[in-house]
Amino acid sequence: MDLLEQRRPLSLTLTDEHEMLIMAVREFAQREIAPVAAQYDESGEFPLDTVRKMGAMGLMGIEMPEEYGGAGMDTLAHVLTMIEIAKADASHSTIMSVNNSLYCNGILWFGTQAQKREWISPVASGAEIGAYSLTEPMSGSDAGNMQSRAYLNEAGSHYVINGRKSWVTSAPVADRLALFTMTADAPQSSHNDAGKKQGKITAFLIDTSQPGFSRGKTEPKLGIRASATSEIIFDNYLCPVENVLGEVGQGFKIAMTVLDAGRIGIAAQALGIAEAAYEAALLYAREREAFGAPIGSYQMIQQKIADMKTRIEAGRGLIYQAIIAKERALALGERYTTEASMAKLFCSEAAAFVTDEALQIHGGMGYSKEMPIERYYRDARITRIYEGTSEIQRMVIARQEMGLR
Repeated sequence: MDLLEQRRPLSLTLTDEHEMLIMAVREFAQREIAPVAAQYDESGEFPLDTVRKMGAMGLMGIEMPEEYGGAGMDTLAHVLTMIEIAKADASHSTIMSVNNSLYCNGILWFGTQAQKREWISPVASGAEIGAYSLTEPMSGSDAGNMQSRAYLNEAGSHYVINGRKSWVTSAPVADRLALFTMTADAPQSSHNDAGKKQGKITAFLIDTSQPGFSRGKTEPKLGIRASATSEIIFDNYLCPVENVLGEVGQGFKIAMTVLDAGRIGIAAQALGIAEAAYEAALLYAREREAFGAPIGSYQMIQQKIADMKTRIEAGRGLIYQAIIAKERALALGERYTTEASMAKLFCSEAAAFVTDEALQIHGGMGYSKEMPIERYYRDARITRIYEGTSEIQRMVIARQEMGLR
């Protein structure tokens, strides 16, 4: 693609269907999710009841074709609904994002027809929960440093998987899992002789009800506390060869392709959190009085409002650009890495800025758990870490621009 093609204006059309979707999801989120968000945040309990309701609305597989149990809508629909769910509660949007972007997309793009029918349908419909596992205790941003291993048994019928994965969103309740691990030549292959090359990584579809799979402790997190996260352990887990996703050794490509989509979802989540904090701050600035006038009449508060709004709308523009890049890239069999990374980077940092300013505008009340501002502040922090830290996003963007892919 030449420079002129890269820089040509991009646009999106919000259809009547999109408008109706926004209103329906907003009404649902504010009625069903917002009233219980603080309760689930406090307890850390997984919100299975409301997640099932999201599934009934088609939100857990919104981009998946109807033949696989999804809603058959587009990326814009996914983003718009992610924003509305995140405004009500970031934890619910995290669960939705993993289901859609990280689990279902990988199978849709790389799976066989049999795998799509078996592995997408129950998760896209919300009947079951999907998860995605790439990170390990010693390999976060450095995916090539994995120590988990899978080797083919003597019969050639199953891969035997051993190892420990960490920070797996929805792991404590997941029914199905997209797993990325190193394929080794033999069970005695060590961490060193199996190699660290990215080409050794293979993707597997995992049924968590089978022997050899267990879950570690649930992580006590700072934010998105209702989105359960834990380690998972494989102890001679037998995975049928027909459950290899894509080709053996293609796992790194699959993982990174899926993360492109996931980063758009996290950008939308961050934008939703920022919008919720901004709207609360705007209302408070209009109503709260100090020195005989609403605090919003003072220039220092007005500056904060202006900066918050500008970052939100700039982030929205980057998300829309990433959506169009994704649709165009998928049609051509290409990647949209730069656009996805820019959207994720900017929106996650905008969410941090906006929630901090919103808390400052609220003063002491913003620091109290009686208001949702402190929850927005805590929830926003993770968006700069998961699915690629801000540092990784900057590295990815720079390397893409310099041709160092």
